[in-house]
Amino acid sequence: MLEKLVEFFQSWFANTNLSSPSFQIDSSWFQVDPLRLIILIVIVIAAFLALAIIWGTRAPRREILAGKEDLIGKIAEVKTALKPKGIVLIQGELWTAILEAGRAVPGDEVVITKVDHLSVSVTKSKEVNR
Repeated sequence: MLEKLVEFFQSWFANTNLSSPSFQIDSSWFQVDPLRLIILIVIVIAAFLALAIIWGTRAPRREILAGKEDLIGKIAEVKTALKPKGIVLIQGELWTAILEAGRAVPGDEVVITKVDHLSVSVTKSKEVNR
């Protein structure tokens, strides 16, 4: 069985001329016009610079979406009584809070006025003019 398979492949490749492929590659396919190449490179660089300048000038004007600056002014829900220290829920996270004046019971809404490391200072929401 193995001999027949070897004979088949020997006869197959004996009849095939591998030295001259039926597909010819034309060298003109790889010629590049230098002027078109320079124009293409200049357009790509100009587009990149334009996008970089546009995005660079817009970045400082965008609203802050993360960090302590984003928390100031947000409303939090009191989870444990603030007398004056307790726990509040801010955007789904539990934070240690210090109430600036008075007391707050669970369920009250407070407004964040200051962020200090991992604790926030809050006031009752009716005390803040919005």
